Amino acid sequence: MELRDIEIFLTLAEELHFGRAAERLHVSVARVSQAIKKQERAIGAELFARNSRNVRLTPLGEQLRDDLRRLHQGLTESLERARLAARGKTGTLRVSLFPANVQELRRYWETFRARHPQWELRLRMSTYSDPFAQLRTGEVDVLVTWLPVEEPDLTVGPLLFSEPRVLAVAAGHALAARSAVSLEEVGDFQHVAVESVPGYWMDHYVPERTPGGRAIDRTAKVDNLVDIFMAAVLGEAVALFPAHVSRYYPHPDIAYLPVRDMGALPYGPVWLSAAENDMIRAFARVVRDLGPLPG
Repeated sequence: MELRDIEIFLTLAEELHFGRAAERLHVSVARVSQAIKKQERAIGAELFARNSRNVRLTPLGEQLRDDLRRLHQGLTESLERARLAARGKTGTLRVSLFPANVQELRRYWETFRARHPQWELRLRMSTYSDPFAQLRTGEVDVLVTWLPVEEPDLTVGPLLFSEPRVLAVAAGHALAARSAVSLEEVGDFQHVAVESVPGYWMDHYVPERTPGGRAIDRTAKVDNLVDIFMAAVLGEAVALFPAHVSRYYPHPDIAYLPVRDMGALPYGPVWLSAAENDMIRAFARVVRDLGPLPG
């Protein structure tokens, strides 16, 4: 099995969705399907059970995933060490981000690189599915996310920024002409929410209840940003965001309305406590030294 085919198998084993796996790998869905079929023919048994509704690993697929994950991690680490050594680098700090305002956070990236030229800094956007798993599996070193994060095995670093909230609605929505809205009144509409995440963590992004105590309908389940915008554009749901999303994702069919009675949403770096190293500590020191972005 070639290295690329191993990557395709492991990505599909994580996503359990051909479209999302293809998107992560920057290949076509057909390429993912062909690679899996090739692997199944070579092994002589199905690795995934799939139908029109879902994809799941077979017991054999689970065994192969566990075996290949260790092998793949060792191979990629060896290749990475060789690549870094060729460039005079001794390590890579991998940072995964939920916020989209990467450019506004540029001073942190540039300061880290200037202080520590011996290390490489690699940034990527995070996925919504099981967000803390990427820290626990060693796929990334630091996750920049909204707070609070209350996981016993994770450490929360210093504050990066806090932002007020906006509500994304379809341009033709009943609220679209308003200059601002309150959480109490937008509680009348269906909201998007992400599955497979800790409840307390999601509650800080989309509260369970309005300030007056009414339950908020969070039954529009999504697992990526494209689906969130689609639900908003079609008028199927409304979506709460930090304010920077309105700057980074202007859309002709979406109106962004300030939410006047929600507190600012804080963001900060989080990492696996057991995996803390010099690079992570250095990054946290940069954030602490520079302080949070101006409000």
